Amino acid sequence: MGERKTSEQLSVTAPKGFLAGTARCGLKKAGDDLAIIFSERPAAAAAVFTQNLVQAAPLLVSREHLRFKTHRVIVVNSGGANACTGDPGLNDARATARMVAEYFNCDDREILVASTGVIGVQLDMDKIASGVREATGRLSREAGFLVAEAMMTTDTKPKRAARSVKLGDRVVKIAGVAKGSGMIHPDMATLLSFVTTDAAIGKVALQAALKRAVDRSFNRVTVDGDTSTNDTLAVLANGAAENEPIIKPEGDDFELFAGALTDVCRDLAIQVARDGEGARKLITIRVRHAPNERDAAKIAATIATSLLVKTAMAGADANWGRILAAAGRSGVKFDPSKIEIKLGDLAVARRGMGLPFSESRALEILKRDEVTITFDMRQGEAESDEWTCDLTENYVHINADYRS
Repeated sequence: MGERKTSEQLSVTAPKGFLAGTARCGLKKAGDDLAIIFSERPAAAAAVFTQNLVQAAPLLVSREHLRFKTHRVIVVNSGGANACTGDPGLNDARATARMVAEYFNCDDREILVASTGVIGVQLDMDKIASGVREATGRLSREAGFLVAEAMMTTDTKPKRAARSVKLGDRVVKIAGVAKGSGMIHPDMATLLSFVTTDAAIGKVALQAALKRAVDRSFNRVTVDGDTSTNDTLAVLANGAAENEPIIKPEGDDFELFAGALTDVCRDLAIQVARDGEGARKLITIRVRHAPNERDAAKIAATIATSLLVKTAMAGADANWGRILAAAGRSGVKFDPSKIEIKLGDLAVARRGMGLPFSESRALEILKRDEVTITFDMRQGEAESDEWTCDLTENYVHINADYRS
């Protein structure tokens, strides 16, 4: 990940022209549960949302608002998803946008709304109103570091990432936060994530950069194969760095910006996989020498979602046959007799058959908190990475007791 960043560098207010505030509404049992991210100048916005057919009220409202020309605020609450709440829930999401817009004297449509928590429970709007009052009253650059905690539900760690990139003679900053530990799976967004940047970039180019970033990050991470009703990734770009504006999704500056945005999203996605519910290990699936990237990604995703592979990793069991079997049901046609499988740097299978290997060495590798599985197809030049985690008994306990 490069050199260690300070809390100021990792804050969503690290880019110029952003402030944030957090508050405790009482929606969660403990800690802050509402956050506001505010751009001091009108910003371009881009977003991607869950592909789940069942979609939460705040997502529907934000999707509508995204059509507006400029945006100023993201408001997010944890402790209640406001999903499957009918017209009352939709009214609550719109009311939240209205009350935030009043504080900032801007159009309701400049507000993006997000929620996370238990599905099917109406929000307590008195608590939301109290939280909005408190958060807006505590706006500061310093509070940007607290946003990640205010979004958390079953997460055990806040997730933050940041990058800088030079565009012309200007240094542009990109910073992001994410929450997600369960209900994590492509297709985007698989969690809540919010990114700020002081880059000057148009809406069309920003959306194109975001799509590319998501395809190479959040759409390559899975924890449990479930997507949420609330998944949202939104980016605000306010132009405060005053670089030469990027208008079209092409050219050197666009490529540099898109690359840095992808790095931020990939960093956050890996943190999500590492903090999967009940997880003890981050698992990286690397498919190499595939006929094409689509096939590589499909095989990587199938291995990453295999319960048998994930439980083998939990038990530090070098059961490579589960890996090959998962690939075999991916729908990709390949020659099993050419496959090599490695756990870390230890080859355990070659030409589709098992190799003699040191079980003690395999155990040493699989007991680490980061494990890499390499599936070398030897049938092309394409490759793909996917990130997941092991599946432990604690995942069952967390989700069996989620509402109690």
